[in-house]
Amino acid sequence: MSELNFKGKEFVYNHHLSVPFRPLVMHADKGIGDPALDGNLIIHGDNLHALKALLPLYAGKVDCIFIDPPYNTGNEGWCYNDNVNAPMIKEWLEANPVGIEDGLRHDKWCAMMWPRLRLLHEILSENGSLWITLDDNEVHRARGMLDEVFGENCSVGQIAWQKRTSRENRAALSPSFDHVLVYSKALRDTWKLFRNLLLPSDAGYSNPDNDPRGVWASIPFSAQGYRENQVYRILSPAGVVLKPPKGRCWGATEPEFERLKAEGRVYWPKKGKGRPRIKQYPEEAKGLVPMTLWPADEVGDTESSKKHLLEMFQEYGESDLRIHAPKPVNLVRRIIEVASKKDSIIMDSFSGTGTTAHAVLEANKREGGNRRFVLVEMEDYADRLTAERVRRVINGYAFTGTQRTEMMREKITWSRLKNSHNLTKAVEAIENLNSHEYDRIKPEVKNGELIVTGKKLVAERAEGLGGSFTYCTLGDPVELDKVLSGETLPPYGAIGTALFHMATNRVLDPETVRESDCYLGEADGRHVWLIYKPDLDWLKSPEAALTLTRARAFASADPEKRHLVFAPARYVSQKMLAEQNIPVEFVPLPFALYRIDRS
Repeated sequence: MSELNFKGKEFVYNHHLSVPFRPLVMHADKGIGDPALDGNLIIHGDNLHALKALLPLYAGKVDCIFIDPPYNTGNEGWCYNDNVNAPMIKEWLEANPVGIEDGLRHDKWCAMMWPRLRLLHEILSENGSLWITLDDNEVHRARGMLDEVFGENCSVGQIAWQKRTSRENRAALSPSFDHVLVYSKALRDTWKLFRNLLLPSDAGYSNPDNDPRGVWASIPFSAQGYRENQVYRILSPAGVVLKPPKGRCWGATEPEFERLKAEGRVYWPKKGKGRPRIKQYPEEAKGLVPMTLWPADEVGDTESSKKHLLEMFQEYGESDLRIHAPKPVNLVRRIIEVASKKDSIIMDSFSGTGTTAHAVLEANKREGGNRRFVLVEMEDYADRLTAERVRRVINGYAFTGTQRTEMMREKITWSRLKNSHNLTKAVEAIENLNSHEYDRIKPEVKNGELIVTGKKLVAERAEGLGGSFTYCTLGDPVELDKVLSGETLPPYGAIGTALFHMATNRVLDPETVRESDCYLGEADGRHVWLIYKPDLDWLKSPEAALTLTRARAFASADPEKRHLVFAPARYVSQKMLAEQNIPVEFVPLPFALYRIDRS
């Protein structure tokens, strides 16, 4: 496999291992609902440190990660600020921010992304996927790094998203699309088994014959290829003898066709002279394989998303929000629809304006789901923009204007025109069912499509979607080598979570922790214990040491399994434990980080 080389790669290759763990500090006054680390999260802080803080809680649990990192156009002014202890990278810091004339800006971008991609890979679930939006500046370098981190066979594809519909006359070629790279934790063919198909649009469903089962659309009653028992003559209601189309057979055997007729499931076009079609009801419709071209009229563009955001923050101007090209809610919601289940965790470590949280809440509302979001934003607008948007999405917000909801979009083709009564019936059905929810339902033909939009005049307040989240910042680093000196004394839960993950590469379940008897949890047939209190005098006392009596007590909890004990000191040798068949292994607390990360 080819390898992407960039200046500084040797220094950041394993940099994610040396990033210290930092506990998440909850701020109840900035969130909604009771604070909890196992619910929706918005974290303000450097995303590399935040990912390391999230690792013990979420490693292997996140089904879908969407990120919109700096595109590195040279006009963004982003800074490379990771504390890598290498002279060359320290020199880079003096050249910040990264600009168009910085000859190393592409290397710096790769050096910034590499450790973050390594951590994101660890956080993904077994069948999870990573989705990254980029433009032409770095997409090829990103693919090189992702091929190394994930593996070439885990590259699912590259989607072209139409980010703008207007023409840029100042450019050599007017850019109209961005790239969405998709990589899976599993091999692509395995991930395909777990991804979702896109639900077909409700457009085209109607009920012209007053079918008691409700609205329906018709599908051809034919199939590719030749099957002898599916080739027979059909007599239409108009007396026409029909054969399957050339090179095809009927869609089922003759007895099955007769059953469908008896159930009223057969539709005869052309006043009973055309080949039969089968009624398909919305709940029976099969999903659609996602394509690699996502047009703006399906998932939105940056201009529409910017307008949407400015509607939510009517008291601010565009310059106050400092937004350039926020991603549309519909774009992220489609990614969520493809890549997650109704109870999945969705993560965004470059969260910007909070679109991902908005998309998760909207998807949950539409589908009755219970997805959770984890957002990280390092800029100073994490509270006043990212979190504030989520507050407004949840609670509603002051708004005066017209809210628009697209209810139907159907391409106008010749066959659709020939059956235009079905289109008008579909529009009438929408008007009959939904008119009480909107001030106006407007059908219009635009760019060869019939679009039906529900319009609602809002005089004071837009309704919220409901939900909750916890706002967090990053606490002081958990530096184990400074525990006994008293420089760092993290709480039991913080140091326990970090040690358990480092020892087992598993997430610690808070429900298993028993601080009173020093127990953390079990993973892969081994129990993990921690003798610790955030009290320097106690840590230096005999009470903090692993003794023979304590080792026997730990082992007696489950004599058939191994026991790993973190403690500041011990009064029993490993040799004695082995001689007495006590399955306990001691790990000296101050050196635990060094020992496990490099084992």
